Amino acid sequence: MGENALSIKSWAKDDRPREKLLMHGADSLSNAELLAILIGSGVPGISAVELMRQVLSEHGDSLRVLGKTSVEKLQEFKGVGEAKAIKILAACKLASRRMSEEVQERSRMLSSEDMFRYFYPRMHDLTVEECHLLMLDNSLSVISSVMLSHGGITGASVDIRELLRHALLAQSTSVALCHNHPSGNVSPSMDDCRLTEKVARACSAVGVRLLDHIIIGNGIYYSFSDNGKL
Repeated sequence: MGENALSIKSWAKDDRPREKLLMHGADSLSNAELLAILIGSGVPGISAVELMRQVLSEHGDSLRVLGKTSVEKLQEFKGVGEAKAIKILAACKLASRRMSEEVQERSRMLSSEDMFRYFYPRMHDLTVEECHLLMLDNSLSVISSVMLSHGGITGASVDIRELLRHALLAQSTSVALCHNHPSGNVSPSMDDCRLTEKVARACSAVGVRLLDHIIIGNGIYYSFSDNGKL
């Protein structure tokens, strides 16, 4: 750390996020203040909190959007080196995983919204398409889920035989598909529709029901079932 860097210890006591957290709890801190605790210091003339405010502002004041950026992009901000950039992205990922854990505690899938809430924390910040299979028992409780494909921006390829293998090994009676559109547009493509039809037929042939196929975008989703396409 350069001798002129503004470490948190050098700030006025009322401006120190660590002391604020100890006195008033973590909920009293803004996202910028929480991130400032992690990075530890700013640069001459700019505190860690102000630096994090600038970073968040450039990402729409959204941890979700911030989590989609790269270490290289973050290093374009004056005062953000590789180590600070890694800490920022790690914090965003931890926030996403905490959300995922909270959702999985309520793991009975009674609607398309339940499925959206289950998958959204792990898929909302992806920059490439992924397709996941959700496996359910007779009570529509989650047995497990598995990623079927990780593809490029243009789409993800799903092996139907592999999908059936996972479903049968888990002894699931129902399954659901979920994939993301990194563009944020959740309208199904022709490929999405063809995949849904193939999976529905293949599952039916082995006594497994395809409940839904969810497409996730930026805070929104499309349900094939809700739209009468299953």
